Amino acid sequence: MSQKTEEYPTMIIPKGTEIKVNEKGQLSIKTPGNLVIQNSGNYSLIKSEKGSIKVEPMVNVEAVEVEAADTCLIQGNLTAWKVKAKKLCLEEKAQAFIMIQESEELELAKSSRLVGNFSSEREIYLLLGKFSPELKALPSSINLGKEEPQKALSTPKERENLSIAQVILEREFNLGIYDPDSLQALKEIINSIKLGEKSKIKQVFGFFSKQIKEPSEELKKAFSLLEEAL
Repeated sequence: MSQKTEEYPTMIIPKGTEIKVNEKGQLSIKTPGNLVIQNSGNYSLIKSEKGSIKVEPMVNVEAVEVEAADTCLIQGNLTAWKVKAKKLCLEEKAQAFIMIQESEELELAKSSRLVGNFSSEREIYLLLGKFSPELKALPSSINLGKEEPQKALSTPKERENLSIAQVILEREFNLGIYDPDSLQALKEIINSIKLGEKSKIKQVFGFFSKQIKEPSEELKKAFSLLEEAL
């Protein structure tokens, strides 16, 4: 008497598809055509080079980056640092938490929810810089994870370097020799120094110093002082 065999769905991996797992256990999928995600998971990259990406209902996907040549269709839940697609579409009851969203078209159903939606990392930093007092005033009860304690400026040498750097930065800012984007970057660095939190200064300086076009020799000196202090 023959045993009844169970039927399982067949998985087809199209030619040209790359599947990898990084050191954090995050899956990376890059395929030339359409990609349908039916299982919840944590991904570093989900990419369709010539087609579309679909996250089906009841599926929870976390990804560092999602990229589709055509449409990124969300029917379930997506949390991502960056989504790039020709069209981003959220169907009924879908939820997407996206920090950076780059798409030509955006289509949202009435019951869907999109949170985030910045156009670039620079926009995030600029907004956070403008509202830093409000962020510091947020109650500690809303913290979702354990934060690393801020590192204080402990030595006189560090404080001296930061003070000199701040004077140079403010002087360069008032010279009027930089373009608007560079001036805004200088302002963000100066404001972070005034707050006096070492980790915040390091983060802001690391990002905005790269946004300044053709820094003068004096400004380069200020950057060196900051690097020594941080």
